[in-house]
Amino acid sequence: MASIPSIPEFFKGRSIFITGATGFMGKVLVEKLLRSCPQLKAIYLLIRPKRGKEVHDRLDELLAFKLFDKLIEANPNFKSKVFAVEGDIIKEGLGIGQVEEKLLMDEVSVVFHSASTIKFDESMKLSVEMNITGLKKLLELCKKMKKLEAFIHISTAFANCDREQVGEEIYPPPIHPNRLMSAVEWLDTESLDDLTPKMVGNRPNTYTYTKAVAEYLLKEEAGGLPVAIVRPSILGATYREPFKGWVDNFNGPSGLLASIGKGVLRSIKGDFHATADIIPVDFVSNMIIAAAWFTATHKPSDIKMYNCTTGQLNRFTWGQMERLCYEFMMKNPLNSVARIPNPKLTKSPYVRIQDKIQKAVRSLDYFTSHQWEFTNNNILMLQSQLSEEDKKEFFFDVKSIDWRMYMEWYCLGTKQYVLKEELSQLPNARKSLARLKKINFLMNVIIVIIVWRLLIHRSVIARTLWNSILDTALQVVKRIPSIAKSS
Repeated sequence: MASIPSIPEFFKGRSIFITGATGFMGKVLVEKLLRSCPQLKAIYLLIRPKRGKEVHDRLDELLAFKLFDKLIEANPNFKSKVFAVEGDIIKEGLGIGQVEEKLLMDEVSVVFHSASTIKFDESMKLSVEMNITGLKKLLELCKKMKKLEAFIHISTAFANCDREQVGEEIYPPPIHPNRLMSAVEWLDTESLDDLTPKMVGNRPNTYTYTKAVAEYLLKEEAGGLPVAIVRPSILGATYREPFKGWVDNFNGPSGLLASIGKGVLRSIKGDFHATADIIPVDFVSNMIIAAAWFTATHKPSDIKMYNCTTGQLNRFTWGQMERLCYEFMMKNPLNSVARIPNPKLTKSPYVRIQDKIQKAVRSLDYFTSHQWEFTNNNILMLQSQLSEEDKKEFFFDVKSIDWRMYMEWYCLGTKQYVLKEELSQLPNARKSLARLKKINFLMNVIIVIIVWRLLIHRSVIARTLWNSILDTALQVVKRIPSIAKSS
């Protein structure tokens, strides 16, 4: 019996097709494949023209991100293996031309499907078109691929957030995929928007709703395709590769950290003791690659489901995040801070938030106020199947995460890569924060004095106490010279 190849050996000479490569998760996945599997043949990325930019321009922009700096040093010619395929997940036939379609059908061995709309408040129509109908169209293409060995669908751990305990299995959907896709086709947008709250039910948004339906579609329509589903929880900045703390967007925790650091967000609706199921994006990327390798080399008889979560293996709470965020935003402050970055979690539904950040923060309320128990048996199994070398190169042991160190890297990453602030400006930022602390202290003292004076005028006892405090303070001041001489 032939020995099972390592992950880099498996990808040697193979071609890969990726959707959603311009997203946060997609970028990290592309970089890791090119850096750790340097002998792969080609990576084809489905990219659509956007804002007047052609797909080749968007590919150049993608590969110019700082994320790829380490790869550029190791292999300056890596770009010769990356190709843009013009298309759109919501178009007929994915919008791919005949020549490109034939190329994919003849060459591709592994497909990573990461494209989706991740906007929590997206309209039902677009959510269905992106997350469900788009998946159906991609499956149709995959069934024509002559060399396909693995199809990895990126879902979310919160697809079944209506359940407190989530196993590594596909659950019955809130509605059958075909019924939902038919409804989207014949209902006008206004009617569909009116029905959306009833359709979503006890789920928080259209994103989790359509992701649940998409998983069931995959179960019904995959046929004999070699399929696996990866469910990440809340994606956070990189933990260690290609370097610490890289993040490129305001989604999820990054938006919270930026808003807290600037002092514009002081109160956060959430449960101090609830699990913050954050997972570093590079861990998820490694899990996805390993899942593709396992699917192709071990050929499981069923669709393997992988819950990529941390809560049951290395628990971290929103309360811990609150305190660590304060500590590290004080140590390494952002530029132009409006107020002291001192966040407070509260269960009150009447949290006041500035309009500018209200939508982004409110979309997280459901997740900061609830917690789930995820099963991780398949992730642990997958890890056990890797060789010692692959365990090091494609590391995803979440038990090893040091949350304290990670939060400092995450805060610094938000400053550098999201807000584009230079670390060389930290001394000036620290001076500004120190001035702000003094001003804040003086303002609090003034408020206390004003309140106390108002009370004095209304109370004889308070007035007597106030005079006594002043006399004592005066005596202390008079004694200072004699104390100084005797010392």
